[in-house]
Amino acid sequence: MARNKNRIQVILECTEHKESGKPGTSRYITTKNKKNTTERIELKKYNSILKRMTVHKEIK
Repeated sequence: MARNKNRIQVILECTEHKESGKPGTSRYITTKNKKNTTERIELKKYNSILKRMTVHKEIK
C-alpha cells in the first residue's frame, strides 16, 4: 500500500519556554497534510519543564 505524499512530518516547539529562561526545550513531532494545512500549525501541548499547557508552534 502506498503512503500519502501530501502528509509531512513537522516539529512543534514551545514559544513560552524561550521567554522563561529555563534550560532545555519542549518539542513534539506530529504530521500534517500539506494540501489542507498550508500555513504553520499552532497547538496547545503540555510542557513538562514548565509543568503546564503552553502554545507550541511549527518550526522550519
